[in-house]
Amino acid sequence: MTQAMTGNCICGATTITATPEREAMDACHCSICRQWSAGPYLAFGCENIEIAEGSPIGVYQSSPWAERVFCKECGTSLVWRTRDGKHNHVSSQIFPDAAAYALTSQIFIDEKPTGYDFANETQIMTGAEVFAMFAPSEGEK
Repeated sequence: MTQAMTGNCICGATTITATPEREAMDACHCSICRQWSAGPYLAFGCENIEIAEGSPIGVYQSSPWAERVFCKECGTSLVWRTRDGKHNHVSSQIFPDAAAYALTSQIFIDEKPTGYDFANETQIMTGAEVFAMFAPSEGEK
C-alpha cells in the first residue's frame, strides 16, 4: 500500500486525504465520467478517504449503485464511489504528485471515443465486465 496523499479542489475549499490501494492510476471512459470530468476520469482506487470537515461538497447519485462527489464552490470532480462504500476512486488530478504514478488500467474501453489513445499498454475492461464485477452475488440480491 502506498502512503496517504492530500489534495485539493481548484479553489482550495475542499481538502481530501486518501491512501491509494496501489501505486497506479486508472482511467474510466464511460460516457458519464467523460461528461463529468471533460475527458477520461483518471483516478486512484483508495481506502481511508477523509474529506476535511467543513469542505463544501456536493453528492450526485449517478446510478442506483454509485455517486459522484464534487466541490460545491468550484465544481472540481473529486470522488466516484459506490453507495455501499466498498469502492472509492479519488481523482488523481487533485494530488500534486499524481504524475509520479503510471496509468495501468482502463475501464469502459468500449465507450472510449476514437479521438484519443494512451501511449502505454494497460489492462482494459469493457463496460459489461465492469458491471459484472459490481453485480450483487446471489446472497446479496
